Amino acid sequence: MNTTPPSADAGELRRHLGLFDAVVIGLGSMIGAGVFAALAPAAAAAGSGLLPGLALAAVVAYCNATSSARLAARYPRSGGTYVYGRERLGEFWGYLAGWGFVVGKTASCAAMALTAGSYLWPEQAHAVAVAVVVALTAVNYAGVQKAAWLTRVIVAVVLAVLAAVVTACLTGSAAEAGHLAVGADAGFHGVLRAAGLLFFAFAGYARIATLGEEVREPRRTIPRAISLALGITLVVYAAVALAVLAVLGPDRLAHSAAPLAEAVRAAGAPSLVPVVRAGAAVASLGSLLALILGVSRTTLAMARDRHLPHPLAAVHPRFGVPHRAELLVGAVVAVLAATTDVRGAIGFSSFGVLAYYAVANASAWTLTPGEGRPPLAVPVVGAAGCLALALALPASSVLWGAVVLAVGAAVYGLRRVTAARR
Repeated sequence: MNTTPPSADAGELRRHLGLFDAVVIGLGSMIGAGVFAALAPAAAAAGSGLLPGLALAAVVAYCNATSSARLAARYPRSGGTYVYGRERLGEFWGYLAGWGFVVGKTASCAAMALTAGSYLWPEQAHAVAVAVVVALTAVNYAGVQKAAWLTRVIVAVVLAVLAAVVTACLTGSAAEAGHLAVGADAGFHGVLRAAGLLFFAFAGYARIATLGEEVREPRRTIPRAISLALGITLVVYAAVALAVLAVLGPDRLAHSAAPLAEAVRAAGAPSLVPVVRAGAAVASLGSLLALILGVSRTTLAMARDRHLPHPLAAVHPRFGVPHRAELLVGAVVAVLAATTDVRGAIGFSSFGVLAYYAVANASAWTLTPGEGRPPLAVPVVGAAGCLALALALPASSVLWGAVVLAVGAAVYGLRRVTAARR
């Protein structure tokens, strides 16, 4: 294999990542701040229906992951569903998926940074969030290998903290099996809304696909990495949700600002509270690191096709990263982290990402058996699930998400009209 670094003019990225690093990057995206932040609003939406909501989110995530894996194996290029939609459905659908991903995940980056700031120094959460964004942008700028190495450390720390939470909750005397029973308070719409909110925490497997140009043997590595990362995450999330819900119950969980910390305190292990807070901060850093990677790579792909300013397609001649795209993403996230709050970004981000995966499933449906098409039920259930969960989100999230997609479509149409006149 030729490993000679490409020139900046070639605009190509280097294939540094193997299966282990790809799985770790996926885990760093999924097993992050979502598990610390999404359980409370999901419990507020569904009460005791939190667990069915988690199961429904897992089914949709599995369908999306399978469709994404098959598409990534055929189109191992940076950009993820932006590339798949463009190749399988037409330029507009690829553009709309990329637009929703970049905008939604940029908001998610700000939420992750603010979560880290809230746990590290609550009184100065915004200032800490901005500092964190600057630091992690610098790490990504130095090369994807360094980012993957840091993600390994973060994932190991977060998994250890979550294991301690589950152990403390399930071995203490505060856990009650009755808290896990689904009661009359869990309506169908509430379960759907909880699933949509919890999907926010599952969506990191897209990060593996958006790194398609930086993975060795992508047609073999990407599908395996996505399946492994999602499977591990499902097991971890199920264990944490069961443990925390058993201790706190749905009502107390719904009103908790820091549910995992409150759960270990209620379970009789107050000494673990600082550890959980530190773990939440580290998890936020891992999510943010991987998110910046994914958003910058989709920005790179869209800039190559001139859907975004073409200078953003530049690749650094030494570090082999889309440095201009990374700097722009970092700057926008820093501004958002200085001016927004955490909870409002979760629903908005979920809407954009669900729209993104709806396009991915529609793209996978067009594959032929010879191209590696999954069973037809997978993209059908995945697309229908994405649309159902998106529309079940809080009204403000649906409204602003629809506005963002409409603005993106208008920009695309204006650009096409202008190009036609020229």
